[in-house]
Amino acid sequence: MPTSTVEDYLKCILLAEQEAPEQPVSTGQIAGALSVAPGTVTAMLKTLAYSGLVSYEPYSGVSLTDPGRQLAVHVLRRHRLVELFLVRVMGLDWAEVHDEAELLEHAVSDRIIERMDAMLGAPDVDPHGDPIPTAGGEVEHQELQSLLDCPSGVWLQVARVTDQTVDFLQLVETERLMPGSRLKVIRRDEAADTMELERPGVGPLALGLRASSKILVSEEL
Repeated sequence: MPTSTVEDYLKCILLAEQEAPEQPVSTGQIAGALSVAPGTVTAMLKTLAYSGLVSYEPYSGVSLTDPGRQLAVHVLRRHRLVELFLVRVMGLDWAEVHDEAELLEHAVSDRIIERMDAMLGAPDVDPHGDPIPTAGGEVEHQELQSLLDCPSGVWLQVARVTDQTVDFLQLVETERLMPGSRLKVIRRDEAADTMELERPGVGPLALGLRASSKILVSEEL
């Protein structure tokens, strides 16, 4: 059975590959994401490569093999289902479930995970809008745009929040920009680094461009 450390590394590589498909993931990326020393990452990558879970070339980067990706997707499914269960069933704050899910994703059995999935109605996304892989390992591709790139003057729906630090999620909740919320971009002010948003029943909001880049939306049908 893979250790929790192995699972953490594989999930980290998978998430990095999803951000930049077809590009090897660097040692520095992994070290930063997991808050470990680059030398520690290098040693682990050699171990993972020996186990056939990754393809690793020093100074070039690392990518998941098919067995490694299968395991990484399995862990990611666990993590996102646990997050949703903690929020929807147990009533935990969506800004604080990540760390709890990091622990539980290694501990709960497959039987419990599938029971959670059934209780939740086989959901497609977690509380932050991230897609939940299916039991068969499929991950839905989302056609989304950030608020920076989306069209102005049309009604949009928040679909995903990519920054899941506690402070940012609390800001998103306070400003009513959680997944499912409706909004419209009125104008962008590059000089002031802000954009003005309209929200039905709430009023206008001036949001910084950096924050806007972390909120993904889709056009309403």
